[in-house]
This record gives sequence, structure tokens and C-alpha cells, in this order.
Amino acid sequence: MKWEGASCICIHKGKLLMVLQGTPEEEKKWSVPSGGREENEGLEACCIREVWEETGFVVKVKQKLHSKEGVSYGITYKVQYYSAELIGGSPVIQDPDGLIYDIRWVSLEELQSLPLSFPEDREVLVNYLSQSEKIT
Repeated sequence: MKWEGASCICIHKGKLLMVLQGTPEEEKKWSVPSGGREENEGLEACCIREVWEETGFVVKVKQKLHSKEGVSYGITYKVQYYSAELIGGSPVIQDPDGLIYDIRWVSLEELQSLPLSFPEDREVLVNYLSQSEKIT
């Protein structure tokens, strides 16, 4: 079985969009908005939909940034990371899976110490947020 999905790296006013997530029985940790591709859905469309469902924000995909592949719990996965621009919406959790508990714009300093759902993403997220701070 192969799982394929998308993650969104959206920076607005020098902060990274993140969500607090987890199943009811596990410790909640932070992640960028992300999720699995639905049938007949492109990865960019998946990225936009996941941001909307998990945060209530509307984004426009700008570019592919990073790809992560591996095996977890016996399932092969591939996640495509996209940079996106905030173009509308307001913070509201409307996740159909009920796994999102909070929405936050996170500074570089906060990102350094937040417990992450995917700790292996920290370096990529820190690098991207650091670069954006130099531009703004």
C-alpha cells in the first residue's frame, strides 16, 4: 500500500502556519497543515484543501519545496511540501477527521522548541522560516 499526501508551508508576517494535532488518545503535537490525497486529486489541490479543512485559511500554492518518502507502520508514504501564500479566510477548525485542536502562527523562536508530530521536519521548517525572515 502507498500513501501520498501534501504539506503546506505558509508564512505570513514572518510566522509559520501550524496546527496542533493528534488522535484523542495520543499526546497532541504541532505540524504544518497536511494530509492525504483524495482519489483523482492533484497534490497541489490536496495542499489547498488540507489548509482549508484544518485552519479555515485559503492559500495559493507558489512552488514545490521538499519531498519526503519512507515507510511507517508498514505503509510506504510520499509527502510533497509546498510553499503557499495566504489569500483569505479566517482561523476555524473544520477538520472532518477531528484531529486538529489548535491553529497558530509560529515564530522562528517558538518553532525551535515546539513538540512536532514529525520531528524530522524541524530542520526544513526552520530553514524555510529563517530564509523568509531575511526577505521581509
